[in-house]
Amino acid sequence: MKKFFKSAMYASLLVVTLGFTACQKESPAEIQVDDEKTLVANSATVKLIERTVSNDGSFDNIVDGASCFDISFPYIVTVNGLDIKIDSEPDVELIEGIFEAFENDDDIVGIIFPVTIVLADYSELVIDNIEDLGKISKDCIEGGDDDDIECIDVVYPVTLFTYSPNLEQTGSVTVTGDKEMRRFFAGLSGTGIVGFDFPVAFEMYDGTKITVNNNSELANAIERAMDVCDEDDDNDYNDDDFTEEGLANFLVECPWLVEEVERNDQDIERYENYKLNFKEDGSVTATDKAGDLLTTGEWSIKVIDYTVRLKLEFENMDDFNMEWYVNDSDEDELELYFGDDNEIELKSNCGG
Repeated sequence: MKKFFKSAMYASLLVVTLGFTACQKESPAEIQVDDEKTLVANSATVKLIERTVSNDGSFDNIVDGASCFDISFPYIVTVNGLDIKIDSEPDVELIEGIFEAFENDDDIVGIIFPVTIVLADYSELVIDNIEDLGKISKDCIEGGDDDDIECIDVVYPVTLFTYSPNLEQTGSVTVTGDKEMRRFFAGLSGTGIVGFDFPVAFEMYDGTKITVNNNSELANAIERAMDVCDEDDDNDYNDDDFTEEGLANFLVECPWLVEEVERNDQDIERYENYKLNFKEDGSVTATDKAGDLLTTGEWSIKVIDYTVRLKLEFENMDDFNMEWYVNDSDEDELELYFGDDNEIELKSNCGG
């Protein structure tokens, strides 16, 4: 009987031991992240958000020649021998005005050092001379291929949640601007888990609003907004120098000959040599080669973020109906564009 009891006890201990060993060999359960509600800090969607809220340094390219940083206000420049204190973005436009005052002089901007530059991640760096500034600017990618996404903006405030590895909410933060948003993500570890308090709103470059309700919609909205507007990441200071009044006077001064129309990356030849006549009362007419009236419409101008937009609304020319960005590519030419795939080229026809 005692022998049987010992055997039974050993058998029980063996079962317990085997069971314990089996438990040790089992892998711990993996936490499943809900891709529509939560994001890992090193995910592709977070990278898109960081690019959207990065500091855009292109507005002062006339001073520093670099789009990946800007110079922190205030600072002083010499422009063609004149000392100018730059306290805000509108002050930067004064430099272009001085450039345009005289046609045959050498346009030179000199920076009074030291200055502080603000990088894409809003970190700051003191620069003591032009040589050091040049070294940093060489790393900038110009021409619209840089990392920042400028055609869409977050509408603030936005609330974000933080989570533990087992998806328990650990906190929340409300951000009120791009700088706060970028720094919030910079403070996370690569495997940190966050989530937005949806819905989140965005504003497009043309003023339209977009509301997203999950991470997929958020990523799609940003991806669709890439390269649909001119980010002005170049040193062509004359490509957006119209004022509202200046463009209006330019339009009504003479008739305009249509040289090229492109919509959705397709050339539309039937409009070539059409003539547009803009009137001061906001009306516009389109005539054919023979001068016969084709249709009438309306035009208007507004300025958004220092950029002039021309809105056209024709009764029977839908390909023209859009709010266009405007470039003056030459003294007697205009380029209307919307993204990379929509463009109208006009040539002044004063003598026609």
